Amino acid sequence: MKMINHSHLALLSASISAALLISACQPANENATNKNAAPATEEAVATDTAIDTATSPQANHDMSAMSTDTEHMSVTHKAYNDSMVKMHDAMMVGMNYNDPDTAFAQGMLGHHIGAVEMAEIQLKYGTDKEMRQLAQEIIDAQQSEIEQMQSWLANHPDTAEATPDTKAMQQAYADGMDAMHDEMMAGIADPKPDMAFARGMLPHHKGAVDMAEVELKYGKDAEMRQLAQAVINAQQAEIEQMQNWIAKNGG
Repeated sequence: MKMINHSHLALLSASISAALLISACQPANENATNKNAAPATEEAVATDTAIDTATSPQANHDMSAMSTDTEHMSVTHKAYNDSMVKMHDAMMVGMNYNDPDTAFAQGMLGHHIGAVEMAEIQLKYGTDKEMRQLAQEIIDAQQSEIEQMQSWLANHPDTAEATPDTKAMQQAYADGMDAMHDEMMAGIADPKPDMAFARGMLPHHKGAVDMAEVELKYGKDAEMRQLAQAVINAQQAEIEQMQNWIAKNGG
């Protein structure tokens, strides 16, 4: 079994930091704004203050220094970049959990809130009818699942001790976050707002499917397993939609 360790996470953090700094320097020509912006919904995910930073998968994985070089970013790119930093931090809380079901719920909660924020950015800056409609559908669907996970987590605290599957589960989530991040950073840097949304949301959705598959492999809670399958079913269809739209629009 491939075990998660600090050296792996340090390399992951370094690669993510480099990707963000490189993408921050890419020029963009988008300056348009939309006065009918959707209001922000979720600002933050509650974090577990009892995390042991010496052994946590979050150790040496601070995202706060990753978005400092934003001088050359377009307004849209910076909005997506800021949202990604918040999403990453929230998901890392879940990755630290011992219980696979609680880890899934906490990680997917941060992931869903990130999706809603991305969709709101699209409604603010995007103009393509199909992508704006998709953004609204994402908000409507994932907001209800956000409430479901918040309610479930309130009644299902993490276990105090690691389970036999904890290390493998944590490693699977770490690997999935690495792959999702690299593709998302390339996507949100696109100078066209609609294309930035589609190219950023596509790997975001793929990341959700990967997380759901980890839950189906290690999780045991019936409600969370059902939610994981629902995420796979819904987001696979939207993945195909975005892939087709990107292909038709020269992405």
